[in-house]
Amino acid sequence: MNAVIAAVGIMLILSLSRVHVVIALIVGALVGGLTGGLGIDATLKAFNSGLGGGATVALSYALLGAFAVAIAKSGLAHALADKALAMVDRQHASGGGQVKWLLIGLLWVVAIASQNILPIHIAFIPLLVPPLLYVLTKLQLDRRLIACVMTFGLITPYMFLPVGFGNIFLNEILLANVARSGVDISGINVTHAMGIPALGMVAGLLIALVSYRKKRVYDLAKIEQVEQVAVQYNPLSLMVAGVAIAAAFIIQLLLDSMIIGALAGFLIFSVSGIVKWRDTDDLFTEGMKMMAMIGFIMIAASGFAEVMKATGEVQTLVESSASYIDHSKGIGALLMLLVGLLVTMGIGSSFSTVPILAAIFVPLCVQLGFSPLAIVCIVGTAGALGDAGSPASDSTLGPTSGLNIDGQHHHIWDTVVPTFLHYNLPLLVFGWVAAMVL
Repeated sequence: MNAVIAAVGIMLILSLSRVHVVIALIVGALVGGLTGGLGIDATLKAFNSGLGGGATVALSYALLGAFAVAIAKSGLAHALADKALAMVDRQHASGGGQVKWLLIGLLWVVAIASQNILPIHIAFIPLLVPPLLYVLTKLQLDRRLIACVMTFGLITPYMFLPVGFGNIFLNEILLANVARSGVDISGINVTHAMGIPALGMVAGLLIALVSYRKKRVYDLAKIEQVEQVAVQYNPLSLMVAGVAIAAAFIIQLLLDSMIIGALAGFLIFSVSGIVKWRDTDDLFTEGMKMMAMIGFIMIAASGFAEVMKATGEVQTLVESSASYIDHSKGIGALLMLLVGLLVTMGIGSSFSTVPILAAIFVPLCVQLGFSPLAIVCIVGTAGALGDAGSPASDSTLGPTSGLNIDGQHHHIWDTVVPTFLHYNLPLLVFGWVAAMVL
């Protein structure tokens, strides 16, 4: 059996069986390494060498967690809850429907903006979502819907709009690797190439709005304890919270460092007196514990990906799939998309997947007679497939980090499975259609 299939399969089975994702990643990496012929020593060496790749993001999230606790300490969560619930009280007939859609729309817009207008990616989630979580809980909004909304905003812009992270993915990675493999890309409109697959993401979002439209009850006591909604607030504390959040965003943009941005925001709270100096150690520890799971998953995922690359069987998987195509464009497009889905779910990054896939897929597409526009679409969609629905992707880990601070949102069953069903399946269908008509 191919090592990638074995590793990803074991990792997914264990994750769906509610084995902790970190354990599932470690066991999957060991199975993949041994299946790929690395041996136990080489597998562990590859895994250990890859751990550092996730350390920066893990530390960033630990600091963002401390910053999020400081925001809660300011009383911002309580202020938002009071304001939103007052609006709900004025809407007895609609049951707070306008507030519900206002919050969903806010998270949708911010998630999209985090990829281009303010390219901060997932850094906004630990800062924005926890203060809103009490309101979402009072409104009995299904957090699976919120996870789908944010994941849509984290993925669709970069795979369709050549701005911000989209410029990196579409122009610097996708088009560059297709051209490097021998296809003339002059005159190709990459937005046109990825337009139909992007519609698949839109279709998935619309389906999610229906799937999770019903109310879901969460334990308010748990979120009240975590978010300290009983904390008294005043205009000064709210102003400091606003300044700290703005400073964190601006510094992160200027220095391209979530670590320094979060640290600056936390220091503003400390200097202002909203967070007492004697309490900073406890708040820091509390915040890091809150984000510890996400950080360790990111670190383990980097080790897992390094083992997959070390086996050399990612390329073998891609090459072996070609033997089943038999000169059929329809079968060829489907198999290439399925391989992309499997590889990205294991590696957890569509940005890292495209260069691996393009080297084999592009010559195969040329041989099958696909147009340059269709080739760009196939490689781009194959790379994007699996970003949603991967336990190791920051597009799923990010939403979980904000929605699970009170322990009521399961990473696999409340983020990974919903985003896989609502985005990967439509993207697979729309991507295949696009490959056949472009």
